[in-house]
Amino acid sequence: MDTERPSPVSLSTLVSHHRVRFFVQIQLNSLGKFDWTKSGKFPGFTEPSEGYHGLKFSDTFGSVAFAVKVRTELLRDLGPALNPFAAFLLLQGLETLSLRGQRHCENALALAKFLESHPNVSWISYLGLPSHQSHELANKLLRPNAYGGVLSFGVKGSDVKIASKLVDSLKLASHLANVGDAKTLVIHPASTTHSQLTEEEQLLSGVTPDLIRVSVGIEDIRDIIADFKTALDIAFDISAKVNL
Repeated sequence: MDTERPSPVSLSTLVSHHRVRFFVQIQLNSLGKFDWTKSGKFPGFTEPSEGYHGLKFSDTFGSVAFAVKVRTELLRDLGPALNPFAAFLLLQGLETLSLRGQRHCENALALAKFLESHPNVSWISYLGLPSHQSHELANKLLRPNAYGGVLSFGVKGSDVKIASKLVDSLKLASHLANVGDAKTLVIHPASTTHSQLTEEEQLLSGVTPDLIRVSVGIEDIRDIIADFKTALDIAFDISAKVNL
């Protein structure tokens, strides 16, 4: 391609860019002369703003009322336009979503099977296990081997201290309340998110003392299982010493 001549694509992009820029400039110039008070249909400009101590944009800023409102309210609430690199990362995330989603599901199922067979785990809730009461229904409604990336389980003894110690002993998994991250996240609701509730209120909300929730990430499943195995060993070894 002749580098001294713009390609049709770049030329059309350049023209479109200038058209948009020209249009926006005209619109902003027009808005600067617009009378927001005349029709009574723009309370956002003519009525007191609660966020700015009763300030009226039309009275206070006159011809630049629109520009000030955009900067102080819309830009504050919605943020600026994405920078190119942030846009690239967003597209990368969307384009690889199906791959990551499948990895979440595969890892969650493998971890669930490990926990179900562990002697110090009293129960586990995950749709991918045949032991779950809704497993058959999940097979009808969901894609094969796509049961989600979140599971919950309980440790033997229903002891808050043991469950909390298990979570604190994890090294790979992060102790966080959110779900759906690329990394494995774990939380013990009874001692964190629901700790201000009474025991009765916790039970009514489905939170038992031994409940641990895991949002399984996309790390190597061998690392995830090893992390939980070590944490379980630590938690129950400490429990045994305390009982002695």
